[in-house]
Amino acid sequence: MRLNDCDPGFKHQIAAEPGGAGIRVCFGCAACSARCPVGANRPEYDPRRIIRAALLGQREEVLASPLIWLCSSCYTCGEVCPQGVRFTDVLTAIKNLAAREGHAPPSARITAELLAKQGRLLEITEFENEKRAELGLPPVEQRPSDFQSILGIAPQEQDAGEGA
Repeated sequence: MRLNDCDPGFKHQIAAEPGGAGIRVCFGCAACSARCPVGANRPEYDPRRIIRAALLGQREEVLASPLIWLCSSCYTCGEVCPQGVRFTDVLTAIKNLAAREGHAPPSARITAELLAKQGRLLEITEFENEKRAELGLPPVEQRPSDFQSILGIAPQEQDAGEGA
């Protein structure tokens, strides 16, 4: 590791993201790593190492790492952290930075595209609504504008009858 390649402001950028403030109080005890179920099955995934790299300013290594996308969001790390770091939330902040800088995995991009287009991951067609009607259930409406607002994108053109 070369110090000139480190970004000393990286940890502050993470802390400024929603959920990222916990990075300021981590002292690297590794309680999160010891209890992480993902790390138990994928030894290369180590929450303490991810936070340490972020604290050291290894911006590109952290944001480009496929490991940051492996967290199962079970919050087990948060239950054992003596500092209340809330690693899952810190990692979400890191993933948000990574996504904005083009490091999101294809599955995350496709998920966002589907949410933006349909307002859900699975398209609801007449077939599904007919089956729902047979079961006495109300039809499901697609309201992509809700997610378009959350994702910060302009409303997309809807097919005739969509969202009605």
